[in-house]
Amino acid sequence: MARTQSERYPEIRENILKNAARLFAEQGYAGTTIIDLAEACESSRGALYHYFGSKEDILFHILDEHVRHLFEQIQTAVQLKKAPLEQCRAVIETMVTVNSASQSEQVVLLNELGELSEEQQRGIVAVQRQMTETVGDILIRIDSQHRLTTRTKKVYAMMLFGIINYTFAWYDPKGPVGPEEYADMTSDLFIRGFTGS
Repeated sequence: MARTQSERYPEIRENILKNAARLFAEQGYAGTTIIDLAEACESSRGALYHYFGSKEDILFHILDEHVRHLFEQIQTAVQLKKAPLEQCRAVIETMVTVNSASQSEQVVLLNELGELSEEQQRGIVAVQRQMTETVGDILIRIDSQHRLTTRTKKVYAMMLFGIINYTFAWYDPKGPVGPEEYADMTSDLFIRGFTGS
């Protein structure tokens, strides 16, 4: 007889992923055991295996869901704006907002992607490439100085991502500069430097 799902299944599953992301960010994936995860979730190893098949499965879902959520939010933000400059600002604001709310996930994405199988990595990298293409296309449309070429399109998009994605190393979203203000500062700095206006 199949085991029935608890009404709290989505909430418990999300709690496992959040705690695992925090531990993987703090201790590293290799340095975190299933026992560590069970203790952090106030659960048992058996209960963890009810939600995920393995520690690698947990890592995969952390990264896959984080990247897909970020890209979905970017797509929605872009669709709500018509002018390319507004779209660029919306992308930056979305990335800052999502990353500020999921700093552990971002650390794990940057440090632990290589722990997944090649097949699992391919799916995540494919979404990242779509994100890069989307942002690169927006940058082409705001490029009044005609700096962007096929050769440099990805470089400029990744440059922008670098400004945002590595904030976990020093930025505190609860500090004196909140995520909304940081997004505005990033937009002003990057867009003015990129467009020369």
